[in-house]
Amino acid sequence: MTYPDPADEPVPPARPGVRPFLQSGPKHSAGGYTPTGEQPPVEPAQTNTLRPFVITAGRTDGGDPDIGMETQVTVVPGAPPSRFSPEARAIVALLEESPISVAEISARLRLHLGVCQILVGDLRAAGQVDVHVLDNDTPDPETIMRVIRGLRSIS
Repeated sequence: MTYPDPADEPVPPARPGVRPFLQSGPKHSAGGYTPTGEQPPVEPAQTNTLRPFVITAGRTDGGDPDIGMETQVTVVPGAPPSRFSPEARAIVALLEESPISVAEISARLRLHLGVCQILVGDLRAAGQVDVHVLDNDTPDPETIMRVIRGLRSIS
C-alpha cells in the first residue's frame, strides 16, 4: 500500500501577516477558522475603565457606617483643595450644584454604589463634604401604608 506524499499536495502561497495554520485553502478551511479579512466590531469605550477595587485601593467597605445609600451629601464651602482621584473630584464637582444622595451620585457618575460610599467617606474624612444622616431609623407608619397601597394598586 502506498501513501500519498504530502509534498505532492499544492500548498497555497503564504499571505503576509497570516500564520500558515490560519491560511484559507481546501486543506485548511475544513472545519477550522478561515480568515475573512474583516475586523471584529469595536465596542464603544466605557465611561469608567478602572475596576472598582482599583478606585477604592482594595477596600470593600467604607470606614464610615453612617453613609448609606439614602444619605444626603453636600460640599463644604471654602474647603481647601486637596489631591484626590478623578472620581472623587467628580463627586465634589457634582455636589457643587446641589445636595444629592449617595445613590444619585452613583447613578450620575456610573459608579458602583459601594465605591461611591467609600469615596464619600474619604471625602468626609478629608473635610471636603458634609454628610447628612437621617435621624429616624424607622420610617413613618403612614409612609409604609401609602407604599403598600400603591403596590397593591399596580398589581
